Amino acid sequence: MNLLIKGGRVIDPSQGVDDTLDLLVVDGVLQEMGAGLTAPAGSTVIDATGLVVTPGLIDMHVHLRDPGLEYKEDIVSGTRAAAAGGFTSVCCMPNTKPVIDNKTVASYVVNKAREEGFANVFPVGSITQGSKGDNLSEMGELKEAGCCAVSDDGRPVVSGELTRRALEYARGMGIMVISHAEDPSLAGDGVMNEGYVATELGLKGIPWVAEDSATARDVYLAELTASPLHVAHVSTKGSVRIIRNAKARGVQVTCETAPHYFILTDEAVRGYNTNAKMNPPLRTESDRQGIREGLADGTIDAIATDHAPHHKDEKDIEFDLAMNGIIGLETSLPLSLRLVDDGVLTLPELVEKMSCAPARILGLARRGTLVPGSVADITVIDPECVWTVEADKLASKSKNSPFLGWEMKGKAVYTILAGKIVNPL
Repeated sequence: MNLLIKGGRVIDPSQGVDDTLDLLVVDGVLQEMGAGLTAPAGSTVIDATGLVVTPGLIDMHVHLRDPGLEYKEDIVSGTRAAAAGGFTSVCCMPNTKPVIDNKTVASYVVNKAREEGFANVFPVGSITQGSKGDNLSEMGELKEAGCCAVSDDGRPVVSGELTRRALEYARGMGIMVISHAEDPSLAGDGVMNEGYVATELGLKGIPWVAEDSATARDVYLAELTASPLHVAHVSTKGSVRIIRNAKARGVQVTCETAPHYFILTDEAVRGYNTNAKMNPPLRTESDRQGIREGLADGTIDAIATDHAPHHKDEKDIEFDLAMNGIIGLETSLPLSLRLVDDGVLTLPELVEKMSCAPARILGLARRGTLVPGSVADITVIDPECVWTVEADKLASKSKNSPFLGWEMKGKAVYTILAGKIVNPL
């Protein structure tokens, strides 16, 4: 299908483009970008006047729960939610059943997404076999099967020695290591951020040092091994400071945060709201401001969702027993646009963190850019669209969001995957 997108504000930080332009897509490839373009007869034309046109958004941290936990989410429903949120590519974490620690499971994810999905899916393989933290997975095999990175996300690799070897091995394989920075001995059996709110609610807390000490260890190991490292779901001002200082020393470290860490604080847990329970937990206002500062000065490279769907029976129980995590694919864009409204980021800087940077960090060729010849993964955004988050209108199987009932501003009105419009269907 040929497609002409006319008259939108085209923002592509990979080329330094921010102008009113047209895009011509032919056979799934972006053929031309310029003013006054015409399309072959029979082409679909999108009038993007007043809209923002960007490279397809990329979420480098989601949980699709497939295989093995499809009652929470599966590749079809998860990628449909991604498309609804403006994402053309997602990177799914390996804590499935079985774990994505071998070629067979990775190939299943890739093939199912290719045949049935509404977005590109790049699996993240596990660092260790079964994510048990004992023996390294075959990273070369995982990369051959389509994995874009390795991580034991959901749990840390406790052994510093094993983390060092993983970094060295991954460097040789040309694959990124993504760190879940947490010291479980310090986190203990805590269920929310350690502080005033936890004390008032009578809940066991997780101190900031559980994240910061693990971040520091992994950053130093990256420095020792001269290996690239990506730190997932940064939630504390201390981790931001550690990564900022490491970058200044020339360490090859990148990191991400999620919208809930720059929008919410641990105050959201009041009422024992299990939809505000996650790991790492929501932190203090001081941490929230530290995250926003890290986004503004470039310390934090990317915004990801850590989309973590759970069945209602896993959330509608006592706070201590509830599962960690929230969904985020359909609310990430409008929540992130608040950073622009608040003057934390410019719109091009936001597009960089939600598309270009994830593609660059993970080496996703021909994605995160609108360079002619690239795959026509494109997101068209109405930044003024006002809508309300309603559970029955979400594409995800699960509804565990702390933003239910919130009024949002900004929405992806077209999500285009290799030249095909996948949102709206």
